[in-house]
Amino acid sequence: MRSEQGQSLLVHRVRRQWRCPGVLVLVTDTEPPYRRVAADIRRRVEAGELAPGDLVPSARQITQRWGVAIATATKALALLRQEGLTTVRPGIGTVVASTRPGARRRERRDTPELSRDRIVATAIAIADTEGFAEVSMRRVATELGVATMSLYRHVPSKDELTLFMIDAAFGPAVLPATPPPGWRARLELAGRVLWRLFRRHPWLAPTLSLTRPQPAMNGLRFTEWVLASFDGTRLSMTDRLHVHLLMFSYVRGLATTLEAEAEAERDTGITGNEWMDRGFGGAELPPDVPVFRHLVEIDDFDLDLDHLFGFGLDRLLDGLATYIDGR
Repeated sequence: MRSEQGQSLLVHRVRRQWRCPGVLVLVTDTEPPYRRVAADIRRRVEAGELAPGDLVPSARQITQRWGVAIATATKALALLRQEGLTTVRPGIGTVVASTRPGARRRERRDTPELSRDRIVATAIAIADTEGFAEVSMRRVATELGVATMSLYRHVPSKDELTLFMIDAAFGPAVLPATPPPGWRARLELAGRVLWRLFRRHPWLAPTLSLTRPQPAMNGLRFTEWVLASFDGTRLSMTDRLHVHLLMFSYVRGLATTLEAEAEAERDTGITGNEWMDRGFGGAELPPDVPVFRHLVEIDDFDLDLDHLFGFGLDRLLDGLATYIDGR
């Protein structure tokens, strides 16, 4: 039992109550905010509230629940990963680790030698699961269990890391050396390959620049394949580039929604269609939009992005056929 003097000291040191849904934690100003957040998540793991494989709160969820800055949330998650309590699972997010922290630290001593490929692969895994905003040299170093400065021997800067990530992402997007006959079949194949690539890496589309394209060699090879698709047509080199950029802009524009939607699903736990099913997010619609209201109320309507992409690509190719074949 605490003495009255000890209780008084505790009361004086408490600055505020740290609130989290279903949890009330008294904190003091003796620990920085990121450690207090990490401690609360650690407590939930130790209490069995979060089991191995369970998702832990994302950085955005932490900012909302604990009322801290995104940098503080990221630092708290990095601390938990450094301790071996959590790990990043590609395609899912940050989850409670299935191994004991001590075992995870022992495994790190046996990991392969640090290389640019390992750094880039780790950065891509973070971006795929948590978004590009979560990628930093410090975060990548934490995932690899090395000092941040050791990364710079292989990757000079964050900009260089971004370029390497883009190049590595485009690597698997191999277009056939012997393309299908006809410009339309080739352009359609290129568009679908690009869409699958953006689907696999939701961060990639908003990262690519249209007006100042990054000099990624695998991306350049993709462009070369598309430009060569118009051999045998009357298109000038300028027109070929314009057609390529038109198709690229369409696919990239639609794909820029993927990362934001993935983040919204992680934060809310519901899909975009579920959000629509709940009445346009529960918004009160004005009376002068009867057509839209009817659309929202249609039970079997689903906004399928893959279907929308295919629909738009077909219409785009139809229009280009009139322009290219009619010349």
